[in-house]
Amino acid sequence: MVKNFVEELKWRGMIQDMMPGTEEKLMEGPTAAYVGIDPTADSLHIGHLVSVMILKHFQNCGHKPLALIGGATGMIGDPSMKSQERNLLDEQTLAHNVKCIREQLARFLDFDSDAPNRAELVNNYDWMKDYGFLAFTRDIGKHITVNYMMAKDSVKKRLSGESREGMSFTEFTYQLLQGYDFLYLYEHKGCTLQMGGADQWGNITTGSELIRRILGKEAYALTCPLITKADGGKFGKTEKGNIWLDPKRTSPYHFYQFWLNVSDEDAAKYIKIFTMLSREQIEAALTEHAQAPHLRVLQKLLAKEITVMVHGRQEYEKAVAASEALFGNATSQTLRSLDEETFLQVFEGVPSFEVPAGNLPCGIIDLLSVHTQVFPSKGECRKMIQGGGVSINKDKVNDPAATIGTDDLIDGKYILVQRGKKNYFLLTVR
Repeated sequence: MVKNFVEELKWRGMIQDMMPGTEEKLMEGPTAAYVGIDPTADSLHIGHLVSVMILKHFQNCGHKPLALIGGATGMIGDPSMKSQERNLLDEQTLAHNVKCIREQLARFLDFDSDAPNRAELVNNYDWMKDYGFLAFTRDIGKHITVNYMMAKDSVKKRLSGESREGMSFTEFTYQLLQGYDFLYLYEHKGCTLQMGGADQWGNITTGSELIRRILGKEAYALTCPLITKADGGKFGKTEKGNIWLDPKRTSPYHFYQFWLNVSDEDAAKYIKIFTMLSREQIEAALTEHAQAPHLRVLQKLLAKEITVMVHGRQEYEKAVAASEALFGNATSQTLRSLDEETFLQVFEGVPSFEVPAGNLPCGIIDLLSVHTQVFPSKGECRKMIQGGGVSINKDKVNDPAATIGTDDLIDGKYILVQRGKKNYFLLTVR
């Protein structure tokens, strides 16, 4: 018994375009569908997550998800919505990227159970690597006209003068290659549906057209909207670039902070798209948030659900503790409970100073105005301590004659200085 996948996506705001008959086909019984994932990096970023969540819902509704890694097409580059041709990858890099992406997808999809609808990872390099150019153009190329290919938006935009470089033949053939993927999976995996972002509609429909012309069969297409921010900014981009799923590229703390800091309007949209919470749970959270927006109930729930899904509960709890250390009423005990990596992530980018170990113990005024430049002068430092404006490791210092020693070090080497409410400084003792 399958659940209504299309209905699930509709209330979540996750459908942009859909071929007629798609919903009816899916309600007939379990079927297979695929989403293509570009392997140009060894990690997914949150821009990929909409497609991944669609596969997750698809499996949850009783169908079989196929994650297609574009090992072959990744060597060419998809022109859709891009103004420049991308760099091509070698086989060794692609193999590494595919392995890493498979591990990340396993957090969302069931690949390993014995369920009939367990997910499968397929790589189009496997069926393209031995397919000769002459054979491909004879078998596939003759079925799709140049007129049909030129009518696609992705091609028209590149040829209309938006890019000075024009469009290479390599890129022009991309939609044929992606169309062949759909044909191959239809024949070998019983895959009747291809899904992807709204920018993929042209490529996806080329595939269904190829299946119709060569096999005389019906295949279907469904796309999700490209995610935007309410303020018009690009979703998933920060000053440091993409928000990655790989913790070495984007720490769990910064990942958590990204979702915690989205606007109310975006949180209301994202919680439907990026979590598996039910409609009732989401509506309850929206109501609770509306009653006290300043508590950011929606953002906290969104950040929790998605951080646990991507990084696990332990990393989520560390991220919450780290947030408390920076923004909450944390104590020195809170700071000391953080592991060194998380501690450094929280205070990444704050002004820092190195202090030779031989300088400790020393008076706090000398430490902050002679050995470091936290204060420009001893007088200013003394005045602020007396006014209650200085904290060491989150403990307020009231005595200008206080001494700082090795017992005050966090992880044996750090001192966190807070000047006023928001100015932090990190001292590293070596």
